Amino acid sequence: MAQGRGNANRGLEVGLAILCVLALAQTAFSATYTVGGSSGWTYNAINWPRGKTFRAGDVLVFKYNRSLHNVVKVSGTGYNACTTGGARAYQTGQDVFKLTRGTHYFICSLPGHCKSNMKIAVKVY
Repeated sequence: MAQGRGNANRGLEVGLAILCVLALAQTAFSATYTVGGSSGWTYNAINWPRGKTFRAGDVLVFKYNRSLHNVVKVSGTGYNACTTGGARAYQTGQDVFKLTRGTHYFICSLPGHCKSNMKIAVKVY
């Protein structure tokens, strides 16, 4: 009987090893995107995600002048209405977000900025 348990443990070890390799592979293949490209996080950013394919594990970096802008991760409703719903405003000028599956919405919450299309919606696969 001890031999049977040893084989079961070996299967568990192999399964865990495979999971570790898959987790490392996802990290190795993730991409880092600077939102807005060389212009950074600024007005009319709304079209920046167009044509890009985002995957779980990818990273968005928002680079901006922190005395002029901020970044707030909001709901779809907040995105459409340009409201934060009480969500936290990030203000470092170098804010980083690791993406998970689903759609993520970001706005600048300073008066008039979101209405000037300083917002993005990112669909992640």
